[in-house]
Formats: sequence, C-alpha cells, structure tokens
Amino acid sequence: MDIPALGESWRSVEKVGDEAVLFFYSHLFMAHPEVREMFPVAMADQRGKFFAALGRIVSTVDRIADDPSFIQQLGRDHRKFQVVADHYPAAGASLLATLQYFLGAAWTESLAADWAEAYGVVAKIMVMAAEENEAHAPAWWEAEVIGTERRSIDVGVLRLRPNQPYSFSPGQSMAVEIPQRPRLWRYYTPANAPRPNGTIDLHVQIVAGGQVSASLARNVTTGDSLRLGAPIGTALTLPADFHGDLLLVAGGTGLAPMTALLDQLDERWRTTGVATNVRLFHGVRTQWNLYEHSLLTELANTRPWFRYTPVVSEDPTFPGARGPVGTVAADTQHWTGYTALICGSTSMVEHTRSELLRVGLPATALCFENFDGGDPDDNMDTAAAPEAESGYEVATWR
Repeated sequence: MDIPALGESWRSVEKVGDEAVLFFYSHLFMAHPEVREMFPVAMADQRGKFFAALGRIVSTVDRIADDPSFIQQLGRDHRKFQVVADHYPAAGASLLATLQYFLGAAWTESLAADWAEAYGVVAKIMVMAAEENEAHAPAWWEAEVIGTERRSIDVGVLRLRPNQPYSFSPGQSMAVEIPQRPRLWRYYTPANAPRPNGTIDLHVQIVAGGQVSASLARNVTTGDSLRLGAPIGTALTLPADFHGDLLLVAGGTGLAPMTALLDQLDERWRTTGVATNVRLFHGVRTQWNLYEHSLLTELANTRPWFRYTPVVSEDPTFPGARGPVGTVAADTQHWTGYTALICGSTSMVEHTRSELLRVGLPATALCFENFDGGDPDDNMDTAAAPEAESGYEVATWR
C-alpha cells in the first residue's frame, strides 16, 4: 500500500467538508436503508464523526501494525450500536464511492486498490475483536442511576450501578446512552477507580446546545436506567506498578480521569506504602467551576505525595493561579523526569502540550487521548487557550 498516497487523498477529500459527508451518508442509506435506524434521528452532530474517523483511521493504516489495540477496542465498542460483520462492507463501499466522486481523475486503479486493502485490514481487526468479545461480554451494560448531585453551577455528578460486573481501568472512557436521547451515545470517563460495590461516578458538564449533557445532568433521576458501552482508551491509564513522577493537567470535567487515577494511586499507597509524586493542575473559567476543590484540597492536606493547584482563567478576583491551565502548569517548575497526563478539550490539550514542549518536556512524556470530533456535549475544558469551546470524544465509526 502507498501510505503517503492514502493520506494525501484523504486530506483532499477532508477539504470538501460537509458535501463529502452528505454524499457518504446518502450513498450508504440509499444502498442499505436498513442501517438508517442505527443512527440517531437528528444527525447534525453525528454525521461528520463516523465519516471523519473512518477515513482518518484507514488512511493511517500503517500505524495499526505497531499497536492494533485501539482498533480492537473500537470493534468491541461498536457492538453497542448492533454493528455486525455484514455492515462493514456497506460502509467500506460508501467510503470508496465518496472518495471516487470527489477525487475525480486522481482516483486511479492503484489508489482504489490501496484504499480497499487498507479498509479491509481495519475492518478485519474490528470484526475479529468484536466476535471474540461477544463470547464473554454483553454488547452494552444496563446501569441504574442510584444518586444525582448538582456539584456546581454547571457540573452534575451521577452515581451508577451496573447490573453486571463492569471492568475498566482508571483513566478509560465509556459511551453512555440515556433514555431521553436514544442512539445519541456520548463518551464520559469514570471519576473513580473500580470499587468493590461496582458503582461508577460520572462528572457531567452542562453545556449550552449539548443534546445529551443537559438531559443527563438535569433530567436523569434516581432509578433511571442507562446503557454503558465497553471501556475504551489506554493513554491515560497507569500500570499497577507504575513508578515515577506524575504531572496531571485537567480542564473542566477533564478532571474525571485524574480523580480516578488518584483513587488508584491512593489505594496503592495505603495498602503498600508505595507513593507516586503527583502534581495536579485543574483549570476552570471561574472559581465557582472548581467543583472538586474541597475534595482535592483535603487530599493535598493529608497525602504527602500529592499537590493540587486550582487555576482560574476569567476571574480577576480569584486569589490563586490565573491564566490558561497549560501555561500555569508549564511555568510552575522544571518538569524533567515527569510523565504528563493531559485531559480536556481538543484545544486545551493542544495548548497544554505545546506549553510543556516549550519548557523542555519531551513528546514521549506527554500522554493524552487522541480523540476526534469535538462535540458540545463532551467534557469541556474551561481554562484552555482562549478559543477552546469544544469537548473531547473518542473517534467512533458511527
């Protein structure tokens, strides 16, 4: 396969924008009308994500050989959409038809063959992972809401109890579907490490215009049943025997995976005495958005290995650190030897990454999920670079 040609051709089609997306879905639904019901009724937000993620993954197929775990996770995760092996050829045919239409004369036989081969590699990995997973895990988990709390002006916290054991690692994310918004799955990160009683806490940012977040925080009540997809993501997870110093930089409800990791590290410290030196910077717009300030302050006062710095970007009366959280974190001290975990909106992650690179941290020490397709519903950073307005989301094929 000519990988550079795949990438170049995909970038050309990406420039077309919504016209290519509309062509793809029109082709898919006309050729296979039975798949329309798998998608939400209102597709204004959804339609570009599947197409963009699909093209980007296939055009960089060479990276999969080194580590197929993310694609395997996507295959397992897509069982919740009731995706089966027969659906993959349908999506592939519509992808190739879209590329052919918009590339015109640049769509040669060799390029078509390369795209078909690359798509086949990706689809095979996803199908095999889904089939293997089907033998021992459900397509989704039902979870009862056993508690709700409005933690701050714009953050709600829900406590869930899955009806079957739900195994995940601190730092992973999962898709959530609520009865008020069928087929509109949104990704959230458990804010705790696995507990003996199996309960899971979610931090939900209420965002203007979000189709799911407002209902999840305001309308979902105790006793409601939600659906959870399979856990996904590895960039923000730590091995049980992790050794080293950690820098955690979170924006808004990007704090959730960080509190889950703190649970993990605190449990290890209390049971084994092994401590990891941790610095956490939590960035928000105003001091009223510091929804876990009391918890984190108490932890910092009682754990010798943990330090916490709240950062506010838009409140001149705040007596502590002010400015973009990435800049404040980068300029606080020398971070040589630290591993940095970053979570927030796409722009927040990019800004923080550039700031940490500026002060000398190597790219290999920076960990963040490469999630695509920002959506108003997803975890929204509130102290990123000034233009940050979107959330982060796992790049799904649907």
